[in-house]
Amino acid sequence: MDSFGPVLVLAGIAAALVLGLYALSAAVRPRRTPVVCEPFLSGAAVTEHAASRYHVRWYTVALLFLAFDMEMVFMYPWVLVVADEGAPAVVEMFAFLAVLVAAVVYAWREGAFRWT
Repeated sequence: MDSFGPVLVLAGIAAALVLGLYALSAAVRPRRTPVVCEPFLSGAAVTEHAASRYHVRWYTVALLFLAFDMEMVFMYPWVLVVADEGAPAVVEMFAFLAVLVAAVVYAWREGAFRWT
């Protein structure tokens, strides 16, 4: 139990610091009545409708990002086993990448990358 003494002291100091900062924040914040009929905008006054903040093209960009993010999810484990598996693993990964390139060509042809 003696070896845990410094850890407990450090945990106590950290907890006291966090509680002290919360108390200081509560003491100096301005007192206002909450607005319950407007969307939350980090305390700023709302100037536009909540659903009109982003153009619909950003959703396409987000989906394309997720598609290529998933590519990385599959490529990291592949890197770990490619040396053990040999040429078949390389062929399979290039087939997977060919499907992704076909998706990029399709998205490009359909105008997913055009901003006007």
